[in-house]
Amino acid sequence: MAFASARSSRVSLLALICFLVASGDMAGMLPCMAALGINYGQVGNDLPSPAQVVTLLSSLRIGKVRIYDVNPQVLAAFAGSGIELIVTVPNDLVQPMAASPGQTLQWVTSSVRPYFPATRVTGIAVGNEVFTDDGDEALKASLVPAMRNLHAALAQLGMDGDVHVSTANSLAVLATSYPPSQGAFTAAAAPLMAQLLKFLAETNAPLWINAYPYFAYKDDPTRVSLDYALSNPSHVGAVDPYTRLQYTSMLYAQVDAVTFAAARLGYGGVAVYVSETGWPSKGDADEVGATVQNARAYNGNLLLRQAADEGTPLRPRQRLEVYLFALFNEDMKPGPTSERNYGLYQPDGTMVYNVGLVQQSTSAASLSLAASPATRTEAKESSCYPEQKLEKAALDVEGTILWTAQTANSNLTCN
Repeated sequence: MAFASARSSRVSLLALICFLVASGDMAGMLPCMAALGINYGQVGNDLPSPAQVVTLLSSLRIGKVRIYDVNPQVLAAFAGSGIELIVTVPNDLVQPMAASPGQTLQWVTSSVRPYFPATRVTGIAVGNEVFTDDGDEALKASLVPAMRNLHAALAQLGMDGDVHVSTANSLAVLATSYPPSQGAFTAAAAPLMAQLLKFLAETNAPLWINAYPYFAYKDDPTRVSLDYALSNPSHVGAVDPYTRLQYTSMLYAQVDAVTFAAARLGYGGVAVYVSETGWPSKGDADEVGATVQNARAYNGNLLLRQAADEGTPLRPRQRLEVYLFALFNEDMKPGPTSERNYGLYQPDGTMVYNVGLVQQSTSAASLSLAASPATRTEAKESSCYPEQKLEKAALDVEGTILWTAQTANSNLTCN
């Protein structure tokens, strides 16, 4: 409890300071940086031009952006901005890349190299949620070979030291996600994840996950705490019964569950980043919790944690890298209403709600607490608990897992 109180106090103090800075009562003192990365989707027919988007991002001092293609207009617009950019290889190019190193080199040479280094491409995501793509076993088997060919192409062009290669995974790769120390991959995903993690460890690249606590709350709002799902820093949270680590954020618990799952395969040292997370501001009648109030709370709480350089309970000294979904509402996305309402901004540039980012022209974006006017894969929180308890989780000073008891063969009790 003392641990949770100390963390809550730190984030709450930061919130107060940021509020005072934004209101002018502490002008010039302790500016609060906008540390969050953001996803810039383009599935809309009325979005601002890429140049206008760069101007907006620069005014907010947002320094990290992920896009879902290699749109040449976007890549050109980001040149000279200093904003770090992650680009994406679409799923339909994964198998051709796996089959042909020459075609992979040609793709890098034509799609990325002409804009680099003026445009700060720092990562390439190969496909999106490939390992949870139903039925396409050939695509799944091609992912890591495609990534290896891509890394080799970058090395051949002298870009591998600046551009890492990874892929975004749905939390549906996990068979167990709670408590975090019992995190384990599904039987189907485990051999694929082992290949992926081996590559990531060899190239010092992060494992990316798309994590949405919103889905857990929507599916079971009577049992899932809204404050916990919203990452409310004052919420008492939950204690992992095996590690005794206290979690006040479901998102951070999900990240640690992935880290523990990776450790069970021998790759506890691979960093886990959040490539997508967010909360919709509007939904259909059956989409419980999709409101402006909840979206503002979730994204605002996440921004405050980022500004406080907060890591997960397992890796408290390593600030969790997070990319928020999304910059804009996208009116052409298919699916339920929520899919078109994850954005911080409307296409015309007005805020859907004020998450705490303040546009500035000469100083760092600050946080205020003032109010103003790609389909995700749903992964539910597991209610399964291994009968064999995790006896020990030894951590070094940075929170890297050194050893965990093996529970892969444990029976599961589900409620």
